Amino acid sequence: MPDQSDQYLHAAGQAPLSARHELARRCRAVTDARWFALTVFAVILANAALLGVETYPGLVTGWRHWLRLAEHLCLAVFTVEILLRLASHADRPREFWKDPWNVFDLAVVVCAFLPAVRENTTVLRLLRLARVLRTARFLPQLRIVLVAVGRSLPGTLSFLLVGGLLLYVYAMVAWVFFGTSDPEHYGSVGRAVLTLFLLMTLDGIGDAVRAGLEVSRWSLVYYASYVLLASFVLVNVLIGVVLTSLEEARELERDEPPAPSPVPGGPQERRQLAQRIATARRALDDLERELERDLAQARPAEAGDPPLPAPSGRS
Repeated sequence: MPDQSDQYLHAAGQAPLSARHELARRCRAVTDARWFALTVFAVILANAALLGVETYPGLVTGWRHWLRLAEHLCLAVFTVEILLRLASHADRPREFWKDPWNVFDLAVVVCAFLPAVRENTTVLRLLRLARVLRTARFLPQLRIVLVAVGRSLPGTLSFLLVGGLLLYVYAMVAWVFFGTSDPEHYGSVGRAVLTLFLLMTLDGIGDAVRAGLEVSRWSLVYYASYVLLASFVLVNVLIGVVLTSLEEARELERDEPPAPSPVPGGPQERRQLAQRIATARRALDDLERELERDLAQARPAEAGDPPLPAPSGRS
């Protein structure tokens, strides 16, 4: 199998890199630069500030033209950014679609040019609000949190199922015991579920216990068991699911290999490296021949001694 030096020598003899690879290399140098990330991050924050300013009718009336111009400038910057990111993957387009953040950024930018979206003010504002989430690309810790939230969704759905069953059972019990005496809160299963859901935060639990004691002393056992299961056990289970997902997201972020660069350098750098390797190989061959000649002179061959093997050059 040829060694790495042979590969570089072979690469030196090839034609210059194609225009697509050269475009990807140049665009990748821009998108990987720190100033590029800081500029896009600043524009995202400016876009978020514009959304906040537009909530004040007085400012919108007086600065409508400038606000619209600033929005167009933000959209132009985001368009140029996504085009540069697409061009940086010109030599490996599949890698672009493997990154979910690239897909999200492209969807946000493309939707802003769709006629159906631009004509709908509400959808357009929600789309502009989604741009704020793009800050996760430039904030690793925020990206880890968002990934952890996504990975915790299966466990969260199981938690919601268990919590819903618990609320339904306790709501039916509350309707049986407190529906007549307190119809405002427990007059139906729906009202009982809403009341118990609010009591899950322990807000107003004291008033609920006092009202229940007027009906029966067993209401203390009812509320105590509900608080124990809903407010402590289930919430702690949810916290455990989120913390586990957060740790898994950190491991994924830590173990994620950097994107491989198919072009380690330009054509000139590859040729220079190949020339240095060839020079080093010739020097090693000359040194090996001189060493063998010196050994042959220092140890004259004796009768019956096997002849010294001839030096073999490097292939």
